[in-house]
Amino acid sequence: MQLYFVIILVFLGIASLLFFLIYLFVPGKTVLEERLGSLSSGRGREEATYFEKPPTPLQKLLGRLGANIPLRVQDYGKYARLLIAAGIKKNKVPVFIGAKVMLAVLFAVAYLIFYGVPFEKNHTTRILFVLIAGIIGFLVPSLWLSREVKKRQTRIFHDLPDVLDLMTVCVEAGLSMDASMVRVCHDTLFKESPLINEMEIALQETRAGKPRAEALRDMGERTMEDDLKSFVAMLVQTERLGTSLAQSLRVHSDSLRVTRRQHAEEAAAKIPIKLMFPLVFFIFPALLFIILGPGVIRMLKTFGNF
Repeated sequence: MQLYFVIILVFLGIASLLFFLIYLFVPGKTVLEERLGSLSSGRGREEATYFEKPPTPLQKLLGRLGANIPLRVQDYGKYARLLIAAGIKKNKVPVFIGAKVMLAVLFAVAYLIFYGVPFEKNHTTRILFVLIAGIIGFLVPSLWLSREVKKRQTRIFHDLPDVLDLMTVCVEAGLSMDASMVRVCHDTLFKESPLINEMEIALQETRAGKPRAEALRDMGERTMEDDLKSFVAMLVQTERLGTSLAQSLRVHSDSLRVTRRQHAEEAAAKIPIKLMFPLVFFIFPALLFIILGPGVIRMLKTFGNF
């Protein structure tokens, strides 16, 4: 046990020294930057923070670590698409790769310190579990990123029919498609919706000179959401063929609402199967113990007297 505590103290000392070196060598704000920041208006600081937050020292460290990791072009593009679909900027790929490498090392070191060295005596088993811990740490950021992508896609899927209803009302009131999208983006009901953020990006690209069809297709590709891609294809086809935009929006919103209802019914049908495992392994044993426990105790006392 003494060796175990010594290893823990050594690990804490090395970690403290590492963070101290990071604090020393990561450059902070100069005196000129601090004065310029104090002279700038509050509104300008809020806009700068809204568009681009300054990276933290940990993000800088992870970015430097991930930039030194060799990566294939296909893997870089895959991670960049997933980060964009999760609402994270493309230039965060080195930070993401650095987080994967650092977590792999931390998981392996944590296993060695807390279990491998003090308790595990077989070197082969120790090496095997070190590799397993490193693989788990390397995969944790990818699992988190997949979860964030699915969560964002689900929010877009649920917000899309309501957005289409509001666009339909705007188009029937005489607004164009771009004006209706601007009106929807300014609505406070969808202020926190990721779909509105993507529509604002598409509108900004259109104002910058990008063709509307290409900007809308890029919006669908960024989110990797099939329903949004079908909505974009409907808008492009309606504009190309000259059909009624309000009628197309109404039909598409009705079909999306039917799909959303079907997904809700499917999720409700899965509830009994999901409840089976906690009922069998947690609730039923407790009920049996409460119902049959007093009887069993009385029977043991009765037979114990003979």
